[in-house]
Amino acid sequence: MIGPGRPLFVLFGSSIVQFSYSNEGWGAILAHAYARKADIILRGYAGWNSRRALEVLDKVFPKDAAVQPSLVIVYFGGNDSTEPHPSGLGPHVPLPEYVENMKKIAMHLKGLSENTHVMFLSTPPMNEGQILESFGKCGRTNEGCRIYSEACLKLCQEVDIKCIDLWTAIQQRDDWKTVCFTDGVHLSSEGSKLVGEEILKALAEEPSLCWRSLPTEFDEDSVSDPVDEEGKNINISNL
Repeated sequence: MIGPGRPLFVLFGSSIVQFSYSNEGWGAILAHAYARKADIILRGYAGWNSRRALEVLDKVFPKDAAVQPSLVIVYFGGNDSTEPHPSGLGPHVPLPEYVENMKKIAMHLKGLSENTHVMFLSTPPMNEGQILESFGKCGRTNEGCRIYSEACLKLCQEVDIKCIDLWTAIQQRDDWKTVCFTDGVHLSSEGSKLVGEEILKALAEEPSLCWRSLPTEFDEDSVSDPVDEEGKNINISNL
């Protein structure tokens, strides 16, 4: 049974979150760094936008839950930024509504408990040519990603929550277009490595969340620990 001892981290978002454990993803990077230190829960929903996320916010993060997360990492924006369909259907969310949706999500999460930290990930760039090769159509632009990324960054500054600027961070690598995606949108292991590094760097600034600062569960010495050549037990909890 999972008890309240370890901090609870929740990853909430669209496919960038749902797939974050595949291809040596950034979710897996966090799970490795926080092994025996925090419980990391995945709440990723491929294809979703901020509008749909807002509809289920109370169900995913009920305010009366017995244990509230210590950290929630949120990503929505890539699907919101897709070009609108003439029918009015599809994932596109107009920029003003996107900003308002994300603000409501931020306020709800900040209100879960006084110990709940919130971090947003801004919309990353994309490789439009690779998307065409992968899907036969695009419906997205890198410029659109930039606009939604900057709007997310501005909102986070206004409501005082941490935001990782993925649009800028990924493009700092010269070969980002060819190595950071599996299909032009979703992250490869190299893309996820950049995301994981940025998140861990940001978490290192908060002692209550930094993996180095958190205690290791059941790290006491034991006669059941491995034995070295001299017949002494070796505690490998923190290796």
